[in-house]
Amino acid sequence: METRLDNKNMENILSKAEVLIEALPYIQRFNRKIIVVKYGGSAMSNEELQKNVIKDVTLLKLVGFKPIIVHGGGKEISRWVGKVGKEAQFINGLRVTDEETMEIAEMVLNKVNKSLVTMVQELGVKAVGISGKDGGLLKVDKKYADGQDIGFVGDIKEVNPKVLYDMLEKDFLPIVAPIGLDDNFQTYNINADDAACAIAKAVGAEKLAFLTDIEGLYKDINDKNSFISRLTASAADKLIADGYIGGGMLPKLANCTSAVKNGVNRVHILDGRIPHCLLLEIFTKDGVGTAIVRDDEAE
Repeated sequence: METRLDNKNMENILSKAEVLIEALPYIQRFNRKIIVVKYGGSAMSNEELQKNVIKDVTLLKLVGFKPIIVHGGGKEISRWVGKVGKEAQFINGLRVTDEETMEIAEMVLNKVNKSLVTMVQELGVKAVGISGKDGGLLKVDKKYADGQDIGFVGDIKEVNPKVLYDMLEKDFLPIVAPIGLDDNFQTYNINADDAACAIAKAVGAEKLAFLTDIEGLYKDINDKNSFISRLTASAADKLIADGYIGGGMLPKLANCTSAVKNGVNRVHILDGRIPHCLLLEIFTKDGVGTAIVRDDEAE
């Protein structure tokens, strides 16, 4: 027996339609454009959040975007390093990586990589997991932390995105683990933010989204009213120069401004702990995180 929709149900249905209509111009604008998603932090350690992120990226793919996921796995690496009786060591936020730690890191990152591939495949989208070794994607030099030797940590010197273009062309969703090779084919661990930034520049991504453990950018981290929802690359550089940005946010923001100055149209810093933050930021007028834009997009 059919029943007429009461007013409340009708309002619910209409509000859903409004959400879809609000998303329409963004879907049209970004159709066939590449978006790089850097995925790490707490959003990776919680299975429910993991599934939300993967659903978001899968939806982006199905409405015509060309997403590429670059993932980290730092917490999981530290857990496994602890299992073999070693203690994780960091200098300036970079993991000190001896030969044994490098071996563990590669195993853990490959494990994380394939679990993300599985999640995407479960949602009916074809995914391929690779590392920066595949197809010569990420070439590195040895990285030093303020002149200190931190082992097998790589500084990206060259990106060869051909393997990514090939996958995108064949309608696969690439998922990249941040591991690279030097000129002597030695394996190096790479900071996942650096890898995402370098890949976004190399493919001329329309967007680069960092899923982090903070809500976005604050001028004063202790003042919740100082939240910045949008700023230009030059304004971000000034915040850094004036000493407003510190800790782990400093290299992340420097990566963001570098990406915007090198061809990435827009960079988003999002709180990966908010369910569906990626969709909210991309498909709604207000967004939920901080967007860093080119200087000529100041208004």
